[in-house]
Amino acid sequence: MTDKEDDFELVHGSGNIFEDLGHPNAEIMELKGRLAAEIIGVLDDRKLTVRKAHELTGYAAADFSRIRNVRLKTFTIDRLMAILRKLDQKVEISVTVSAAVPAASVHAHII
Repeated sequence: MTDKEDDFELVHGSGNIFEDLGHPNAEIMELKGRLAAEIIGVLDDRKLTVRKAHELTGYAAADFSRIRNVRLKTFTIDRLMAILRKLDQKVEISVTVSAAVPAASVHAHII
């Protein structure tokens, strides 16, 4: 190994990849992703096809296909929560409010 290969800086993420990448709606995107992951988990655990999920919930099979493919742009948080409720899941969300860190002070540097 050369010195060049050892020359890197380890940067710990915030826990939200969207925030780390500077996305303006990072919190919303992360929450949608977490809710979608829960939906996918229920579908997998119950071995539900998108058609069977449609029959159980009344939501379109295409919606479940979009969720499985993580195409969440057209979904609102409340719609994802409603889908979970239709899948007999209880959804609890905790909100913490704190002062925002200016984006200019957050740096990620990889060499």
